[in-house]
Amino acid sequence: MRKRWLMSVLASVVVISTTVGLTACGGQATTEETSGGAAESTETTEMEPIKVGWFGALTGDWALWGEASRNGTLFTIEQINEAGGVLGGRQLELIAYDNRSDQLESVNVVKRLITQDGVVAVIGTNSSGANIAVAPIAEEHHVPIIATYATNPRVTQPEEGVLMEYTFRVCFTDPYQGAVMADFAYEDLGARKAAILYEISSDYSVGLRDFFVQRWEELGGELVADEAFKTGDVEFRAQLTSIREADPDVIIMPFLAKEAALAAKQARDLGITVPFIGGDGWPSPTLLEMAASAVEGSFFVDHTNVNADNVQDYRAAYQERFGKDIQVNAIMTHDAVLVLVAAIEKAGSANPEAIRDALESLDPVEGFTGNITIDPETHNPVGKSAVIMTIRDGQFEFYKVLAPME
Repeated sequence: MRKRWLMSVLASVVVISTTVGLTACGGQATTEETSGGAAESTETTEMEPIKVGWFGALTGDWALWGEASRNGTLFTIEQINEAGGVLGGRQLELIAYDNRSDQLESVNVVKRLITQDGVVAVIGTNSSGANIAVAPIAEEHHVPIIATYATNPRVTQPEEGVLMEYTFRVCFTDPYQGAVMADFAYEDLGARKAAILYEISSDYSVGLRDFFVQRWEELGGELVADEAFKTGDVEFRAQLTSIREADPDVIIMPFLAKEAALAAKQARDLGITVPFIGGDGWPSPTLLEMAASAVEGSFFVDHTNVNADNVQDYRAAYQERFGKDIQVNAIMTHDAVLVLVAAIEKAGSANPEAIRDALESLDPVEGFTGNITIDPETHNPVGKSAVIMTIRDGQFEFYKVLAPME
């Protein structure tokens, strides 16, 4: 099974690389400081390992996703390494740090990766706030970052007309995600009255709420309740009581799995029976462990379907390697590694500035989430699609594929 998946990766490599066969290799992931100078500004010794950084949450509320993200990065690098390495045989060495689910710590570890460990690129994260915080570090040191699950548009474009030259992403964005949530509620569920409960201190939640509302009003839907809570809150009954009194057809919950589970259980306790719609912060075992019955029949947007046929060989190999089932975050980092390696091959160099330039002009990279190319004007993937998942019999199930992002 592992060999069959590896052969599929190598097939992708042939498509992506027009110079030499695409390969990559992985060193031991570590959260310990390693020796190394500043990021490369000139090519290093011919066969010296190429250092790639990863940062994300290995502790805190995001740890489950962070672990999957790191594992996906490590495993893909290990397997491509087994096949031969990049640039005619050079290895990739992964250096990984825990950002403790904290924006300030994200800045600290990315600085460390670049200025002390000497990485040529950084992969991560699953947090828009973290990526927004570290983007200026990438700009200052001219080292590219590839965000994997950070969907807020300000990750790559902090304001209109401003592009973060060294930040890229392989995921869809919240303007698209919010719009497809609204389209699905209006067209597929037939809802006309929507209520929102959102996390006011979260860049992700606020952004997704705003883009949903924009599209919902364009469709002619009515927003009958708009309630907020703060990070760390666990009691939502006051907001949910107001929502119940507004009598919505659907409730939008654009926040993470733990809070979604708590809110869903409290909503059902209050007699609310309408379906919930969540964003890509929902797919976690935590949601089902805490509130499977409360979210039964509800829906959420996701980046891909982990049950899709094209993922199963990789999924089985991942389970063999780590002893646990795959999460979507691991699939996203798999695709990010392929994009990075394609850029290294196109550049013919491990120079960070050359890698950055190559990222803007890649031929399509075949990933699990589709063929990926980067728009040089936005640094977002072109034509990325989402899927709608549902909860049925206490499990996540595929519901439908959505039209691609424009």
